[in-house]
Amino acid sequence: MQETHEKLASLLQEKNKGITYEQALTWVELLWGDFESTYAKAGHEYMGSEMTEKVVRQWIENYGGQLHEFVARNPKYKHLLEQDSDNADKDH
Repeated sequence: MQETHEKLASLLQEKNKGITYEQALTWVELLWGDFESTYAKAGHEYMGSEMTEKVVRQWIENYGGQLHEFVARNPKYKHLLEQDSDNADKDH
């Protein structure tokens, strides 16, 4: 599963150049866990990691470049995108 998360994190980083690989991986893990827990809470039968990967990949494809908008509406996640922004600026 780690390999799947890493591939999705790379895809997310391609879609959103403003985040680090570590931040992308954090987002993938957050989205993965959120989908699985929400799906389970809704009473649906577990469909396997392939289904979760498909949904997370679709979210990344559709919304990956707009995470900054999500953070603006949900400040509790703001630290996920800002944690390394000072270091990233110093690298450029």
